[in-house]
Amino acid sequence: MSSTSLGTYAPYERRAFERVRVKLHGRFMLEDRSEHNCYVYDMSPGNIALLASRIGEPGEKVIAYLDHVGRIEGVVTRTFEDGFAMTVIASERKREKLSAQLTWLANRQDLGLPEDRRHERVAPRNPFSALHMEDGRTYECRIIDLSLSGAGIEIDVRPALGSQVVLGTMRGTVVRHFEEGIAIEFSAVQEQDTLDSQFADAEQPAA
Repeated sequence: MSSTSLGTYAPYERRAFERVRVKLHGRFMLEDRSEHNCYVYDMSPGNIALLASRIGEPGEKVIAYLDHVGRIEGVVTRTFEDGFAMTVIASERKREKLSAQLTWLANRQDLGLPEDRRHERVAPRNPFSALHMEDGRTYECRIIDLSLSGAGIEIDVRPALGSQVVLGTMRGTVVRHFEEGIAIEFSAVQEQDTLDSQFADAEQPAA
């Protein structure tokens, strides 16, 4: 794509729209038609910041499919560690719809609905589990804390941010690295019975 086209969309990224903190899972396709998982954490009707194991090149066209949002087309504007930012190429009507979707998502998070991270965290009595990767590798791990929406685990490896993993039988996305391991956000909010059946006798962590 030409620099003229990039110049047309770059102002949207910097000035035109309010940015919203979100937690959206999805997939994207690059110009070579390769597809990759991603995790969007910051978005406006004009631009998206996402985490991914594969990083597009500045100027490269991207087609993304995001939970709650749908298909988004854009162009990579800049890269950073573990991800990149892209513009959103869309009609005015599509931008208005996207703005309404983002407002709904922001309100949903402010109200503490499922995607919110304020679910009570517990430490399971049986903290030992296994983390399964998309490529078939499996690693033993220890659960530090657990909630209906995610888990912190102690593990020797550091899958890339945005990687899709399975903890026990629960699918999720790697959203953070820390000294002892990683944090995972589950793809769907779990039922308490599901957690109890996999990690029996969870108890409150010591103060």
